[in-house]
Amino acid sequence: MQRFGTLSFGHYGPLGGGRELTAGDSLKQAIDLAQGMDDLGVNGTYFRVHHFARQQASPMPLLSAIAARTERIEVGTGVIDMRYENPLYLAEEAAALDLISDGRLALGVSRGSPETVVRGYEAFGYAGSMDSRGADLAREHFELFLRAIDGETLAERDAHSPFGGGTGGQRVEPHSPGLRSRIWWGAGNSDSATWAGTVGVNLMSSTLLTEASGQPFDELQAQQIATFRQAWRAAGHEGVPRTSISRSIFPITTAEEQMYFGGRQDGDQIGVIDGIRSTFGKTYAAAPDVLVEQLLQDEALRSADTLMLTIPSQLGVEFNLRVVESFAKYVAPALGWVSTRG
Repeated sequence: MQRFGTLSFGHYGPLGGGRELTAGDSLKQAIDLAQGMDDLGVNGTYFRVHHFARQQASPMPLLSAIAARTERIEVGTGVIDMRYENPLYLAEEAAALDLISDGRLALGVSRGSPETVVRGYEAFGYAGSMDSRGADLAREHFELFLRAIDGETLAERDAHSPFGGGTGGQRVEPHSPGLRSRIWWGAGNSDSATWAGTVGVNLMSSTLLTEASGQPFDELQAQQIATFRQAWRAAGHEGVPRTSISRSIFPITTAEEQMYFGGRQDGDQIGVIDGIRSTFGKTYAAAPDVLVEQLLQDEALRSADTLMLTIPSQLGVEFNLRVVESFAKYVAPALGWVSTRG
């Protein structure tokens, strides 16, 4: 494990007891937490994107604010739902953010997760999908997005423009060289991972897979990573692609952490998501020395270069920073991690 960071779902709303976490609170706390993690030398802060829900929905302003307030930490998404995106506008935003952050963007995209509404992307103006889950629409948008960030000319200049249009083709601006190497595809199964490797983007694998063969989750995920790397090599891409996995991991060092997570240690689960039998990864919650022993046996963690810790963002900056600091101090070094602060 070369890198680790946090993956936040960005939930906000009522907390019980008359308390409420507002959307503004959630955004500002995410910035404060990222600053604290940057000081610790943590490698990344990543956000899930959900529309029509009390969660993060517009990551670019948030990531830009974090990039402006930090020095080293990678800023990213895990993942943006491409069904909802204008590919060229997203390419402009991604390039601008990559330039602002000096290449610290890790933009994860995919078809997205199950929604709280029916075909919500159609309300955003993107209709015509022939797939019940909109997968064809997501791939179509993604392919145009890649063409844009690669600098392909996508419009003809107007020779009569008073602003110096000239002749020939025009790419979208701004353009950030090398951005393609910082794009990730969130794959839920081996077929999607193979596609990502063939296309030539990095791989994000979550805490669930839309596969249920009876194998342990970490073994399934390790096979997915191997399939991805094989497809990358077969396609003739240069360099070594990055791979990330997500895990729910809680080092228990205080009575408060024991109260919240002491009973959360469980095994893999089989369930149904989007009508597909799926495997859900287990939660790790134990004393740091126990976690080290358990995580050293996690096949996917041994295969991936980046670990994303899912965090309970509703519990606030101080609590989450303590969880991250405990992982960085007591667990991560035993897994091969070295702080960006040296």
